[in-house]
Amino acid sequence: MIHVENKDLVIPGQILADDEYYAGRGTFKENGKVCSSLMGRVSLRNKKLRVIPLKSKYVPKKGDVVIGKINDVRFSMWDVDINSPYSGILPAFEVFGREKKELNKVYDVGDVLFLRVVDVDEIKKAKLGLKGRGMGKFKGGIIVDIAPTKVPRLIGKKGSMINMIKDKTKCKIVVGQNGLVWVKGDEDMEQLTKNIIHLIEAEAHTSGLTNKIKNKLYLAIDGELPPEENPQEEEEFVLEKPKLQNFKEELEQEEREAEEKAKKENEDKPNIAEVIEELKRKNKKQDNSLSYGDNSNNSFILNNK
Repeated sequence: MIHVENKDLVIPGQILADDEYYAGRGTFKENGKVCSSLMGRVSLRNKKLRVIPLKSKYVPKKGDVVIGKINDVRFSMWDVDINSPYSGILPAFEVFGREKKELNKVYDVGDVLFLRVVDVDEIKKAKLGLKGRGMGKFKGGIIVDIAPTKVPRLIGKKGSMINMIKDKTKCKIVVGQNGLVWVKGDEDMEQLTKNIIHLIEAEAHTSGLTNKIKNKLYLAIDGELPPEENPQEEEEFVLEKPKLQNFKEELEQEEREAEEKAKKENEDKPNIAEVIEELKRKNKKQDNSLSYGDNSNNSFILNNK
């Protein structure tokens, strides 16, 4: 027998179900009863009960993809803030291999990177790396901070929520499992995306959220509601890893296009040095012509004499 419903708010120690149900994350079994170990929302799937905490700090796990900010540059590593009580380090050999370079000329304090958790030691210190599709330094954009437990809701079932936001705002969005989200686009769209992300965080437990967000996006951008469609099946609140997005290639493409545009503009502009030389040649021709004319006239006068 179950005593709660999916998405119910529960408190620590509350009995959720009897023995025929399985205890998942955020729960424990005691005297044949499944109980909650924290305050959060119930997630029920195939007789397995979990409790998703309302708020929690990110605890690094091997294989996670995270967004981090360089806090300090040391002799052989970077200290990285990964939005967690636990520290992160990016060893130099993860970036250079055996090659030796000045670390602060590659990544400096304040730089924001997309990283992978390579390993976690016994005190939860995370060793980070950059091997993988799309890993590297972000350029421009803004960072939005949400509770790590709300990341799955932001991504949506098979990426439905995050892809809808990206398609409508035309922003590039990268989601870290540590609750940090990178957004880059037009300034107005960045702010709209930030507000939408915080709305998803605040209402992650509510039903019909995808359609609500869709309506808000259309009203904000188009000034009208989207065409009516068949109601979508409500999404399960299930933890999924964010799909890696190769934002690095997109940024490099943008830079190449900007360089080509600047090169073309420079080619179209007249070369000042060449213009000056041309003016000098013309002036010299005119001077020679005047001098020759003067001599002819003088010669004519002398002959007449």
